[in-house]
Amino acid sequence: MHVKKYLLKGLHRLQKGPGYTYKELLVWYCDNTNTHGPKRIICEGPKKKAMWFVLTLLFTGLVCWQWGLFIQTYLNWEVSVSLSLGFKTMDFPAVTICNSSPFQYSKVRPLLKDLDELMEAVLERIVASETSHSNTSRVLNLTIWNHTPLVFIDERNPRHPVVFDLLENNHNSSASSPAPCNDQGCKVAMRLCSANGTVCTFRNFTSATQAVTEWYILQATNIFAQVPLQELKKMSYSGEQLILACLFGAEPCSYRNFTSIFYPDYGNCYIFNWGMTEKALPSANPGTEFGLKLILDIGQEDYVPFLTPTAGARLMLHEQRSYPFIKEEGIYAMAGAETSIGVLVDKLQRKGEPYSQCTVNGSDVPVKNFYSAYNTTYSIQACLHSCFQDHMIRNCSCGHYLYPLPHGQKYCNNQDFPDWAHCYSDLRRSLAQREACINMCKQSCNDTQYKMTISMADWPSEASEDWIFHVLSQERDQSTNITLSRKGVVKLNIYFQEFNYRTIEESAANNIVWLLSNLGGQFGFWMGGSVLCLIEFAEIIIDFVWITIIKLVACAKGLRQKRVQAGYTGPPPTVAELVEAHTNFGFQPDTADHTPDPEAYPDEQSLPIPGTPPPNYDSLRLQPLDVIESDSEGDVI
Repeated sequence: MHVKKYLLKGLHRLQKGPGYTYKELLVWYCDNTNTHGPKRIICEGPKKKAMWFVLTLLFTGLVCWQWGLFIQTYLNWEVSVSLSLGFKTMDFPAVTICNSSPFQYSKVRPLLKDLDELMEAVLERIVASETSHSNTSRVLNLTIWNHTPLVFIDERNPRHPVVFDLLENNHNSSASSPAPCNDQGCKVAMRLCSANGTVCTFRNFTSATQAVTEWYILQATNIFAQVPLQELKKMSYSGEQLILACLFGAEPCSYRNFTSIFYPDYGNCYIFNWGMTEKALPSANPGTEFGLKLILDIGQEDYVPFLTPTAGARLMLHEQRSYPFIKEEGIYAMAGAETSIGVLVDKLQRKGEPYSQCTVNGSDVPVKNFYSAYNTTYSIQACLHSCFQDHMIRNCSCGHYLYPLPHGQKYCNNQDFPDWAHCYSDLRRSLAQREACINMCKQSCNDTQYKMTISMADWPSEASEDWIFHVLSQERDQSTNITLSRKGVVKLNIYFQEFNYRTIEESAANNIVWLLSNLGGQFGFWMGGSVLCLIEFAEIIIDFVWITIIKLVACAKGLRQKRVQAGYTGPPPTVAELVEAHTNFGFQPDTADHTPDPEAYPDEQSLPIPGTPPPNYDSLRLQPLDVIESDSEGDVI
C-alpha cells in the first residue's frame, strides 16, 4: 500500500512538472547548507559575493584533489610490517639429508659404460697437444654422440667462425689426435639439433669444464630417464649405508626413523621428523645437547666420477609436511668436518588479496601441482617446477627426468624423442617461459623460515682419529680393519640456538577508518563541513537529477502532443475534452468529421452554441495534487 502511494505521488509529480527551477534549488541550498562559503555567496554584496564564490570554488577544488590522493593511496593496498618476538617450546624442524652423489658408481657403471668412454675420449681430445700421441685405440659407441655432440668453435676470425667436431677423427675408430686448436680463440660448445638435424644451434661455454660437465649430465639424464624408479632407488645409497649414527636429544635413533624419498639430483634422500605419519617432535631445550646429532658415511670412493664433482652431504631444514627442494634451498656439509648448525625461526604472515598475490593452500593457482602425490603443502618451488614440467610436455611432448611426471606421459629420451635436448635447451633459456610461470605462481601466505648459523671444525682430530674410525668401521661392516677415512665421514649437529622466534606479520597500512578520517579532516579544514554537509550535497544532487527527469518527461510529452495535433484535421478540442484528457490518460478525442451538414439544418437555422463545461473544482485547490490529505493511510487522491 505504501509503495502504491509513493508511486502515485511520483506519477502526479511527473504530470504536474517540476515545482521549482535549477536556480531556485541552488539558491535554497546555498541559504540552508551548513558549510560557510555558499551562505556568504547569498548574503554578501556583489564584490564579496564574487570573492566568496572564487574562494568556495578554490577550496572545493583543493578538497577534491586531496580526496583523490587519499583514495589513490588507499587503493594501492599498501601494507605495513610488524615484527614481534615470542618465546615457547617449538617443534623441531624436518631435516632432509642427501648424498652429493645420486648413485653408487659400482652399480651404475654398466649403464654409463658407453657414455664414460665418450667422456674420456672428449677429455683426451681437449687436453691433447700437438706433440702428444696415444697408441691406444678404442671402439666408441657414437649413438649418444650423434644426438648431441661437443664441438670446437674457432673464433679467431669472428666474421667466419670455424666449427670442428671433437670426435670427427674417431668416427672410424682411430686413435686420439691433437685438438684442432688449443689457444684462447677456441671455445667448446654443445651442438643441439632438431628436425632430423636440419635446424641446429650452439650452446657456448666460457670453460671446457662447464661444457663437458653439462654435456655429461644431459646424456646421463637421457640414460636414467629410461630406467624404472625402483631400479634407480636400488642403485642409490641406502639409509643403512648413509646414516652411521643418530641421536636426538638423549634418545638414540637410526635410519629407521627417517623417511626415504627419491630426489633425481641426489638419489635417495632421508627426512627426519617429516610429520607425515607421526606427530612432530618437540625440542626440549635450546643448545647442542638437545638437538639432532648425525654421523654420515658418504662413500666418496664410490662416487660417479663425471657426474658428481662435489663431495659432501646436502641437507635442508624445512617445515613438517613440506616437500624438500634441497637443490634450490639446501646447503652442503663438508666431509672430514663437524658442522654445527644453530637454528632461529622466522614466521612470515602475509596479507592476501588485494594486498599481495599470496595463496593459502594453492587452490587458486592456475598451475597443476605435480607434487601433490607426496601429500605435501603448497610452496612456490613446487609451483615453478610443475609449471616448467607442464611447458616441457606441451612444447617437447615429454617430461624432464628431474621433475615429477603426470599420468600418461613419458620422460624425455633420445630414442622416443630425438629432438628433446634442443627443445629443453630453448625452453630453459626462454625468458618468456620463466615470466609466465612467475606470473602464475604465488607465494604462500603463511611460511616458516629457518635461519642457520653454521660453524665447522675438523673431525675427528688427529689424536682421536684411529679409535673413532676403528669403532665406526666395526659398527658399519664388522671389520677389524679401518674401512672409513676422513674423506668419507660427515658429522652434523643441528639444534635451536634459542627458543625466541620472530613473527613478521603484514597488516593493512591504510584501512577504511584511516580513509574516512582523512577525507573528513580535509573537508572540515577547507570547507568547514561535516558528514551532514555531504548528505546535504547528496540531497541537492538527487533533486537536480529529479528535476532533469521531470523536464525530460515533460519535453517528451509535449513532442508527443505536437505529433498528435499535427495529424488532427478537425476543429480544436473543447474545454471539456482538454479537462478529460488531463484527468483520463486513456481518453482519445473524436476524430470524426464534425463539419455541419447543410441538410441537417434547413432554412439557414443557426448552428448550436457549444455548452460550457462544469467547473473543475480541483483547480481551485491551493496545495499541489501530489499532497494527499486524508485521515487514514489508505485514502489516496
